[in-house]
Order: sequence, then structure tokens, then C-alpha cells
Amino acid sequence: MASFCASCGNSVSADDKFCRVCGREASPAFGAPGGAAPVGPAQTSGKAIASLVCGLFLFLPPFSIAAVILGHLALSEIRKSGRRLLGEGMAIAGLVLGYVGSIPMLLIIAAIVIPNVLRARIAANEASAVAAVRTLIVAESVYAQTHPATGYTCALSELDQIDSTLKTGRKHGYVFGLRDCTAGTEGTSNVKYRIVAYPITPNQTGVRAFCSDESAVVRVDSSGSAQDCMDSGSPLE
Repeated sequence: MASFCASCGNSVSADDKFCRVCGREASPAFGAPGGAAPVGPAQTSGKAIASLVCGLFLFLPPFSIAAVILGHLALSEIRKSGRRLLGEGMAIAGLVLGYVGSIPMLLIIAAIVIPNVLRARIAANEASAVAAVRTLIVAESVYAQTHPATGYTCALSELDQIDSTLKTGRKHGYVFGLRDCTAGTEGTSNVKYRIVAYPITPNQTGVRAFCSDESAVVRVDSSGSAQDCMDSGSPLE
């Protein structure tokens, strides 16, 4: 024989002390085997009614959110009730109205949150790019000291002091490159190199471009142009 909660109609087992739906002390009512309807009249879910009522005020955000929450709770409660609870249609209607009312609010929240997230990501990428440029300055100096015959290198893969990601030339939304390298002994006027770092996708992964050379001064260009950074970039403060 199948047993059901005498209060809400949810199916309960012999080991249950409390109903898992309504939380009341389990006082099982027995129904016919094979899933027949439990003893007692069916009732309409109060949560389904509340969901529909809240859904009628769909243009008021608190009510539309409440309609969605109550609608989901009502549907779950109804499906577990062993046909003792009714109101599935009202719960679905409340859900639909609640979601319709929630969409404008969600769009407003997205319009506020997304730009802030994008700005935070850009700031983090730019800070990482500056740190990478300074790492490359040190790596070039070490390379020139250990290779006095050739001086600086224009191959990122030859720098042992940088990580494998930076060696690929792309890291944290930025492209990195070494340019205009000349051979000779480090410290002489004819030995040069240039480091450039610019955003992969301008205004999305980064805004500014950064660069440096054998002087070890990091420069910045607010337009994101690597060439303008090398030609007329301002020292990074």
C-alpha cells in the first residue's frame, strides 16, 4: 500500500518522521496500490495562488521576482503531492508573468554591471601588460649579458626569464613583441631593442599601448597604438 502525508498528500516512507514537502509530522494516509489517488479531497496550492497574484503586478520588480520563486516552489510541491494538490496552471501562469516582469529589470542590471565588469577586466589586463613589459626588460638585459657577441634578441622564445605564455606573444588580452634589435655589446650606443604591448581587441581587452627600449623606461600611448607609443609615448607614471 502506498502511503501519503495526511496534510499535503506527499508520498512518505515508513522511515520519515516529517513530511519532506510541508514539514509536518508524518501521519500517513494509505491509498490503493498502483498509484491510485490518496484519501481526502484535493486542495489548491497556496503557493500557486500567490504566484499568480504576484504575477498580476508584473511591472513591480519585487512582485515579479516573488511570482517566479513561488511559481517554481508551487510546481515542485504539486508534483510531489501525489495528486493531493492542484493549481499547476496557476503556477505556470504566475511564472510566465513573473519572468515577463523581470526581463526589464534584468536588462537594467546588465546595463549597469557589464560595463563595470569590462572596465575592471581592462584595468587588470593593462596592469598585467605593464608587469610583462618590465619582465621583458629584465629578460633582455640578462640575455645580452649572457650573449655578449649578439646582444639583445628579438625572439621571445629565446628569453629564459619569461613564462611559456608570454613567449607565445599573447597574454591577458595583450600582444607582445620585440622589434628593432641590433647586435653588439650591451651598453654601447649601437645596441638597441624595443618592446611593444598593445591590446588584442582595442577597448575590450585593453585601451592603452605600452612600450620600452634599452633605456628601460616604460612608455604609454592612450590610443592603443604600438607605433605611436614608440614614436611619442609618454613615460608611465
